[in-house]
Amino acid sequence: MPEIIKAGGNKEKFDPERLRASLIRAGAGEYTAQHIADSVSKTVREGMHSRDIYRRAFTLLRKETRPVAARYALRRALLELGPSGHPFEDFMARIFEKEGWKVEWRKMLQGVCVPHEVDVYAHKGPATLVAELKYHNTAGYKTDVKVALYVKARFDDLWSYAEKTSIPKVERGLLITNTKFTSQAIAYANCAGLELMGWGYPENGNLYERICRTRVYPITTLTYLKKAEKKLLIDKGVVSCDMLRERREVLRSLHMTPQRIGTILAEADALLALPHPY
Repeated sequence: MPEIIKAGGNKEKFDPERLRASLIRAGAGEYTAQHIADSVSKTVREGMHSRDIYRRAFTLLRKETRPVAARYALRRALLELGPSGHPFEDFMARIFEKEGWKVEWRKMLQGVCVPHEVDVYAHKGPATLVAELKYHNTAGYKTDVKVALYVKARFDDLWSYAEKTSIPKVERGLLITNTKFTSQAIAYANCAGLELMGWGYPENGNLYERICRTRVYPITTLTYLKKAEKKLLIDKGVVSCDMLRERREVLRSLHMTPQRIGTILAEADALLALPHPY
């Protein structure tokens, strides 16, 4: 098999079985996944970029079923939430809310040394957690050990203050990214007791899994929306497909025809109705 160039710049052998498995995980049937994997495999050449392979597979899948294609494009849809990290923070807060947490975001908490603004502060019964989010616009950019060290130091300052006072202690601290972690960041977090959540990490409870389980899909997954429309919706605070269903009047404010609004909402409904792959 030819070598392809991954998002991070490293090379690896193209694996058609891996492509087939990713299509099935997105919701494609066995026959469709195999057909697309076979078709794409015939076009792969030495030195080809993985993004070009993805685009070919996405185009073929979209012809078969747009909702499944939307979920297949999930990783890249997260990259479209930027350029700032605030929409991703709102998106993650929505996931925690769907999981039963009461969420405050961008909350100031006092540490022993200095106060800290945490991206997500959440509690469920007696349990509390804080989360620091690192958002990247490039798929190949990984959150490294320096970020893990910085976040752990902040959480330690918060925990030390709680131990010295009567305020409730935050039991869990998470570092969350929309891309991946370096191996050093993972090794340090495992040693230091820092929870990580990213694309494909950890094996259970990773970001892709949490999105599919809660059915909180970014608004940028919808294939019938234009890029400018996605940005306008995000600017209005609509960052996920389930939020669009609740605030469908926002589509009318974008001067869309009733027919087009119906098409977009039908795609959102079909995506949200997909069974999760876990």
